[in-house]
Amino acid sequence: MKILAIDTATEACSAALYIDGELTSRYQLAPRQHSQLILKMIDDLLAEANTTVTDLDAIAFGRGPGSFMGLRIAAGVVQGIAFAYDIPVVPVSTLKAIAQRAYEETGINQVMVAIDARMQEVYWCPYRINHQQWLPDGEEQVIAPGKIDVAEILARYEEPWVGAGTGWGSYADSLLSANRFQLHTILAECLPSAEAIAKLAVKQFEAGHTVSAAEAIPVYLRNDVARKPKPIVL
Repeated sequence: MKILAIDTATEACSAALYIDGELTSRYQLAPRQHSQLILKMIDDLLAEANTTVTDLDAIAFGRGPGSFMGLRIAAGVVQGIAFAYDIPVVPVSTLKAIAQRAYEETGINQVMVAIDARMQEVYWCPYRINHQQWLPDGEEQVIAPGKIDVAEILARYEEPWVGAGTGWGSYADSLLSANRFQLHTILAECLPSAEAIAKLAVKQFEAGHTVSAAEAIPVYLRNDVARKPKPIVL
């Protein structure tokens, strides 16, 4: 199985190539440089693996939520490749990708993910592993941190939770203010990565959860920006 994954949803720009259980990747913190970096990352990974786009079984991307422009870049690149080579697409939640990275770092399988969404809001969803699958505890949403009842979530589960994502760096006091409940740890600099997306995409692909190029659209969560991106022609 060969899956190419990309992510440009946050400050990080990354690409990863999964080939039969082996992963290679590129990752760079480069705000506002994603469009200049991502295609070269893809080309470098394919060249190093001595493979081509035509050999891919699927292409995966961080479908959001995240930066408006970043999501449009990733979706545009994926649509361009998928249209040109008739490759199925695996959209992966960027919040779930952060949960995956936090789990790999801590071993804790319950993660409250919050990305700073600006305008005093966060992109938010708690994720838990159940039978080796990440399941959301509620819906992914954009919400003011003060409206999230972290204490209620903690009270429902005996196992520890991790807080992950830039939202914890910006709004930890608001998120934890209710009864000063404590998490196992907070990873405020934990960002999504194409490597995490590739790992999640393998399971989704095996389960048949793919879409066509036309359906490879970003998930913004804010309704006023939900417009279909134009594919980038390669």
